[in-house]
Amino acid sequence: MGHRMKRKHDPAVCAVVLRTYADLAKYVQAFAAGHINLLILVGPPGLAKSRTVREHLPEDSCWIEGNATAFGIYQALYRHRNEFIVIDDVDSLYADKHGVRLLKCLCQTEREKSVGWHSASRQLERAGIPREFKTASRVVIICNDWKTLNRNVAALQDRGHVLEFSPTPREVHNLASTWFSDTEVLDWFETNLHCFEHLSLRLYLRAAELKAAGLDWKGLAPVEPDNKRRRLVAELKSDPAFDREEDRVQRFQELGGGCRATYFNHAKALRAGQL
Repeated sequence: MGHRMKRKHDPAVCAVVLRTYADLAKYVQAFAAGHINLLILVGPPGLAKSRTVREHLPEDSCWIEGNATAFGIYQALYRHRNEFIVIDDVDSLYADKHGVRLLKCLCQTEREKSVGWHSASRQLERAGIPREFKTASRVVIICNDWKTLNRNVAALQDRGHVLEFSPTPREVHNLASTWFSDTEVLDWFETNLHCFEHLSLRLYLRAAELKAAGLDWKGLAPVEPDNKRRRLVAELKSDPAFDREEDRVQRFQELGGGCRATYFNHAKALRAGQL
């Protein structure tokens, strides 16, 4: 199974790191069986997180996706009370105080929770939705990133299990092999797995598109290590989650970029415009 990891730059986040789809499935199955009230599943796009969750939940589970507002979610929760709730890729929700307040109520550890919305009463009345109701719904939140922006979000995390899904390239490739049909592309990825630190299922589709167009699909191979490190430094510097340079250095090291001196060498090169 996975192991517990606490990120030093974000002390309120304590996640279980999962490396295999089998381990992820075990947590989702435990959720579906009623053993877990709240799952927060975090991981880069293109890893079939949503598909894995969907495979193990009933078809009539309520999926809330995209640009849903907190008020819209409240209405959906009423219409689907006592059902499984999946909030998928609504990354702005946890930055919205109304959304966080709503999720805190929904994700209480009690079996039956009271959820309320005490404004927009006329809209609710027209829709036939009360300003407060009880539900036994349990929740999965799927997102690409999870930042502790305030105490409310930290309190939400404390109600459930945060899973950081970071499968190995071999794991991703094995899954791609179950549905991707172009054997030439599959064989190329198999031969070059050692070049990838991280792999996305979407990369296989991009390779197939380029190949069909007669373009250089093998150019999708990773860039050289120094360029990868410089790109990582640039991404960390542009990430608003990091307020201090020391936090960026720490994350650079955690992601395998190298030592402190390596970070500052690439930061200096970026400042000089040596991209």
